[in-house]
Amino acid sequence: MPIHSHLADRVATITIDRTHRRNALDLETLDDLHRAVVRALDDGARALVLTGADGHFCSGADLVELEDVSFTARLAEVLEHLAAVPVVTVAAVDGSCMGLGMQLSVACDVRVVADGARFAVPVARLGLMVDHWTIDRVTRVWGEGAARLMVLTGTVLTADDAWRLGAAQVRGDLADAQALATRAAALAPLSQAGSKVGFDARHDDLAEIARYEAAFARAWGSDDLTEGRRAFTERRDPIFQGH
Repeated sequence: MPIHSHLADRVATITIDRTHRRNALDLETLDDLHRAVVRALDDGARALVLTGADGHFCSGADLVELEDVSFTARLAEVLEHLAAVPVVTVAAVDGSCMGLGMQLSVACDVRVVADGARFAVPVARLGLMVDHWTIDRVTRVWGEGAARLMVLTGTVLTADDAWRLGAAQVRGDLADAQALATRAAALAPLSQAGSKVGFDARHDDLAEIARYEAAFARAWGSDDLTEGRRAFTERRDPIFQGH
């Protein structure tokens, strides 16, 4: 199977395994990846780690698939779903993180980056364009200057660049990403899910602001808030249930 998933300590580690293509994705594997994310949430995962096998995160889309516009449409659906899941998502990046790999990495909440990671959005080398969601997301994660550099000139950036520019939040390997996800999985799910809504809400979109305000009210009226306060008073770790 090109996608492997393992659940431990409420953390699902989802691994892309198409090593003969440096983990480039075709349409079938893209669907498998989406199903793995959905299944992990159904199984109770409170955090996800996305990684690639054999030293590469994802080298992009399998170029043969790009001839079919259904691939780009499906990719947009998968990316938007991944970005919107109500749990913390961590990209554990090493080796090639190009094109579609970059899209997956910026769809995640945080990135743990190994020293060998390389990042690029090589659309200008291929005569392609990415959708506006990707332009916006890469700009938000990397900063506009770096986003323009990668998209317009095809420049490949390094792990050092990612760290310097703030695109990498932790420097480390898969074990470091899993440790971060495990810590996140112990925290309050309603706080995390609601905060993710807030990060993506545009200040001028009243419907999105209303969704955030509803999440805010739910967190402030939750049993988890009571548990958090009680645990603080009792000097113990809280046990959050997500309600």
